[in-house]
Amino acid sequence: MTAKYTKDQPAGFTNRIERITIVGAGGTIGYPIAEELLATGKHTITAITRPGSTSSLPVGLKTIAVSYDSNDGEAALVDALRGQQVLIICLWSQAPPDTHHRLVVAAAKAGVPYVIPNGYGWVWLDDDEKKRKESMHGEVVYQNLKDVEAQGASSWISVHCSFWYDFSLSMGERTYGFTLPDKKVTFFDNGEKKIWTTTTRQVGRAIAKLFSLKELPEDENDQDLTVARWKNRPLLVGSFNVSQRDMLDSVHRVMGTTDEDWTITKESSVARRERGLKLMATDPRDHDGFVLALYASIFLPDEVSWFGKTTFGEEEVDNQLLGLPKEDLDEATERAVEIAVRMRQ
Repeated sequence: MTAKYTKDQPAGFTNRIERITIVGAGGTIGYPIAEELLATGKHTITAITRPGSTSSLPVGLKTIAVSYDSNDGEAALVDALRGQQVLIICLWSQAPPDTHHRLVVAAAKAGVPYVIPNGYGWVWLDDDEKKRKESMHGEVVYQNLKDVEAQGASSWISVHCSFWYDFSLSMGERTYGFTLPDKKVTFFDNGEKKIWTTTTRQVGRAIAKLFSLKELPEDENDQDLTVARWKNRPLLVGSFNVSQRDMLDSVHRVMGTTDEDWTITKESSVARRERGLKLMATDPRDHDGFVLALYASIFLPDEVSWFGKTTFGEEEVDNQLLGLPKEDLDEATERAVEIAVRMRQ
């Protein structure tokens, strides 16, 4: 059994996380995670990239190019991960299905102690099978966790943060219902249901705070926070509890508009989810249908929702434990507006 305390570790053990590898460090969530980790000055951060990748990466990262699909892809991954303490996986939702498994297997063979699996959002564990199945992505996330456990070498820490606020607000009508450059919004039902949402930057800060902690307690009397506290457990992070109405009011403050300047329509969240599911039934690869159904699900009325509680309380997330800052909604909205405008150019 793995020793639980620093006092039981072999000579030369350093009770801190120093070496972290990220797959997808140039992506929506990987980039802010990498930046926040680098800002601590406590880690050497390595990005595993595909050969020939042109993704922009944060300054200060080491890079290793690996062709996962080549005959020696697994061996190359194992070599890249050997000596690393953490693997953070940030894959695009449309990445080949076996990519995550390849990374997890390589991490186990390389002896990486901790893996943050792909699946930032909602984490439903053993007693939530119904929610996992109905959420469409929950079962995939769950199987990613079980895959880490099955290898018998690494522990997982999964990030439970709901949808990313700045990303979801900026990505068009299919996510939070907003087309910001055109001043259009579709309210799901009446637009008043509040949901839990988290900025990508807050996720990055949470992971940086986590891996700045000691890895293990010194002994049985040590009550300090440690990385091991979250071993095979979700890390819960939140920024805001907001409705679409709250989002639009924030957009008005940022853009200097009012409702009169916007085209506001409404759609039943139940009908919207069904519309997305029908698109997926016609073509399982229809990403638009998947996104429609996925986002509509959290806005379903309480009487038909299987999500249960869709907001968070301060005592239910790990923000205060980790010393995360309280964020300003309008600042996050301003970032989303800038992203949406830049994407349109």
